[in-house]
Formats: sequence, structure tokens, C-alpha cells
Amino acid sequence: MNHRLRPRRTLGAAAAGALVASALVAAPSGAAPATNGCDNRTNNTYAKLLECVTAEGVTEHLEAFQAIADANDGNRADQTPGYDASVDYVVETLEAAGWSAEVVPFTYDAADVALRQLTPVAADYPANDATGTGEGDVSGDVVPVDVNLSGDRANSSGCEAADFAGLDLSGPSDIALVQRGSCAFGLKAQNAQAAGAEAVVIFNQGDPGTTGGDRFGAVNPTLLPFEASIPVVGTSFAAGEALAQEGSTAQVKVDFFEATSANVIGELAGKTDGNVVMAGAHLDSVQAGPGINDNGSGSAGLLEVAQQMSKSKPQNTVRFAWWGAEELGLIGSTEWVEQRTQAELDEIALYLNFDMIGSPNYYFGVYDADESSFEAPVLVPEGSEDIERTFESFYTLRGEPYDDSAFSGRSDYQAFINNGIPSGGLFTGAEVVKTEEQEAIWGGVAGEAFDPCYHQACDTLDNVDQHALSVNADAVAFAVFTYAASTEAVNGVAGARIPGRFTVPEPAGPEHTFAGPLGGDDHGHDHDVVGEHE
Repeated sequence: MNHRLRPRRTLGAAAAGALVASALVAAPSGAAPATNGCDNRTNNTYAKLLECVTAEGVTEHLEAFQAIADANDGNRADQTPGYDASVDYVVETLEAAGWSAEVVPFTYDAADVALRQLTPVAADYPANDATGTGEGDVSGDVVPVDVNLSGDRANSSGCEAADFAGLDLSGPSDIALVQRGSCAFGLKAQNAQAAGAEAVVIFNQGDPGTTGGDRFGAVNPTLLPFEASIPVVGTSFAAGEALAQEGSTAQVKVDFFEATSANVIGELAGKTDGNVVMAGAHLDSVQAGPGINDNGSGSAGLLEVAQQMSKSKPQNTVRFAWWGAEELGLIGSTEWVEQRTQAELDEIALYLNFDMIGSPNYYFGVYDADESSFEAPVLVPEGSEDIERTFESFYTLRGEPYDDSAFSGRSDYQAFINNGIPSGGLFTGAEVVKTEEQEAIWGGVAGEAFDPCYHQACDTLDNVDQHALSVNADAVAFAVFTYAASTEAVNGVAGARIPGRFTVPEPAGPEHTFAGPLGGDDHGHDHDVVGEHE
């Protein structure tokens, strides 16, 4: 496919909506820095900064995250030593680069969750507490509810009260087993509780899904707006298949407790008071693996940019955040925003989010603030469209085709947009399957997920594409550096001129390869989807 560039526009220094040094084309990322090297010079132009931000530098941080996971049961999940070690690494790296670094604690309601089959076999299965679950410890008979374990596994398990007719849930500790599909998780749990179940297990459907991505792993159900009074957990298709055996008994436990975690906030002071440019990435992985793409890639990209900007003197204060407990429901970012006063929130000019920027079967996605591909299910704050254009102009300058990614609020920018703060970000894909059209544009393999190791043990150093990482590390640096100089195009606050004369092409335009409203491309997790259905 040919990618035409529209006529170029010349911007005033104050606009700074998407500026770039014309020399940048001749100085691609990864080129060896001239003269005194990156460690000793002030990267005060686009060309200098992007010359020093490299995939190799990002990979050094990814290697550190991998080593941390290897030393801590294979993961860096919140509430584990692996997460604590990741926090220490980020703080040490920031302070060594001359940034201030603060560990900001927060508390949240966590759960001790267990799903154990007792008969006819003894086995422990992966389990996630549903958002909106009650608590309890129930051991008893497993009662399958209209499940379908064969063919395409299409089902309406638990979607109607009639599904429970004729089932014996009269005992003191019955466990309803329902399957993902056809209706909202909350409706399934509500019907099961009304029918007399003392616990509910929701297992994944075990099919390719309507938007791609095999739905076999442990599901993270959201029940809201329904709130259960009994324990409700999500598990894998394989676990559901085993629990559906005749004569099956099991234990389901959800025990709430107050957990303490922390975000890391790094800051590089600017000359202008009260105008802060924020960028963030979640630091935690899932329990299943080390989380190198999700989201070591975003976390490492920010660290690399922080190191290479350390000697610059930004006009606006630059604040980076590494969020905790994102995989448990965007908890760290939400708690941090709630900890701020209104005056502190008013100082934040914009927020940039980087969640999965190096997927092995990538595409280049930009949050669709102007809704040219996806109708946003959230209110898009004014100024967010300029952020989208900044990223689009960068990709256009680099000759990289890009596409829209749904502006859904299903990552750590949610708390910011809920407070009217302009936001944007990048995404290279998760469990959605790449199409043949997308393979023709970005390469890779059609018929496979953008990230085949999404939320799995194989999300290791081998699960990152170096080209995607290189381009997106520069995209992060480009946007941060642009807004560190001026946010006038976003919030009207005039800034400073970056040295040299800069021009930028108009965005070439997204490829529009995702069909339909919210066409399957998103950067959230099942537990964040209210009313998740087939």
C-alpha cells in the first residue's frame, strides 16, 4: 500500500503541537551520537534527543525487568517481591539520572482468591475475583448451568432464570458453574445468586471470539452494576471443562483484605510554574508472567526518555509515573489522581499513556481522540485531538503507517480524562488477531494475535519487536519533548521555542483497518469492561 504525505505545514514556535527538526530525517533512531556522546551532552533539540533514545537503551531496562521476574517466581505482579524490586529499580534509575523520585503509597481492597477442585480429581485452578464479587469460603457441589463444551461453544449459560430451572441449588454450599458467552457477566451471577447458589464460577468460552483472540485463559469478569453477596470468580476454559465433570466438588474462596502498594513519580522541574506535562506506564505484570511487553515496554520506554532528557532544561515541568496495580483494575493511577487536590489537578496540562508499545506482531496505534475510527464510549477532553495529531505527525515524518486505537479509557488515562485532563497515547496490540490487510501494511503474521503471549508466561524478552520498540521509544520522546517546550496547542499556555527551524508533515491519516464501532482494538482488560459479553 502506498502512503502519501499531505502538503507540509510550517508552525510557529509557540504552537509546538508537533514540531520536528528537519535534520531528524537524516538522523534516524539508533545512529551513533556525534561529538561527546549521550552521557555527557544536553539533548536540547529533537535531533539530539532522538539520536540518543534507542531500542538498545530501552532493552537494557527490559533486561532488568526480566531479571527481576526470574528472581521472583517469574512475575512482577502487584503485592509480590517482583513488583517491589521493580519499584526499587525505577527509583534508582531515576535518581542516577538526576530526576527526583518519589514512592507514593496507596491502599486498596484486595482479595485472597482460590479455586480448588476436590473431586473427582484434586487440582488448583487459576482464578480472578470478579469486580463486584462478595466474599466467602464455599466448598460443595459444582452445578453446571447450560454449558457448551463442544463445537464453537456458543452458549447462553446463566443468561435467563429459566437456565436454572430443574437444577438442585437447595443445599447450603452449591457452586454454580457458568460459561462466558451471549450476555453480561453480571447477569449470569445475578441469576445464579437468585436461584440459590452460594458461589459462582465463570469460565472462559474457549473460542476464537468475535473480535479475535482465543478466549481460553482465566477470565477477569466485571459484574457491575450488579454487586454480588456471594463469592464470584473467573477461570479458564480448561478449568471449567474439568469442573463440569459429573460428581465434581470444589472450593471457591474470596477473602478481602486491605493491601498497600505504591506508584513511582519522577519529576524534572520546569521554568513555568503550574504547567505540568505528565506521561505514565503501568509497572506491574500479571501473575502469569514477567510482563515484558505488558507493560515492561512502556515502563522501559519512559525510563530511557528520562535518562536522555536528564540534562535538558524544560520550559514545563515533566512528570513521569509508573503505576501500580493496573492489572487489578487501574488502581494505582486512580488512587493517585484521587489523592490530588483540585488545584494540583488543574496544573496538569496533559497526560500521555504508554501501555504495550513493542508487541511482537505489532501495528502502530494512536488513541483515537478525534473519533475518526471509533466512537468513544467516554468523554474526550478538549485538547486530546492535538495529542493524537502530534503522534500521527511523528509517524508520518518517519514514513510509518499507523492506525487508530479506541479512545476507551480502558488504561491508566481513565482517571485523567474523568477529570477533564487532555490525554493520548500509543498501543501496538494485545489479544486481537491481525488481519491480512494489517499484515500487508505492518508485516508480521495474519491470523495471529498482535501479542500472542498477552498475559502469559511467555511475555518475556523474546516477546518484543525491536523495530516497534525503536520507533515508539522515539515517539514517546518526541511527544514529551514537544509538550515540555509548549502546551499552547493543548491548553493555551504559551511556551518556549525549541532551537532551530522545524517543520512537520500533516498527518498522512490512519489506515482504518478496524471495522465497526470499537472494532475490537483496545488496550484494556476484561475486568474493566462493564457488561462484557460475547
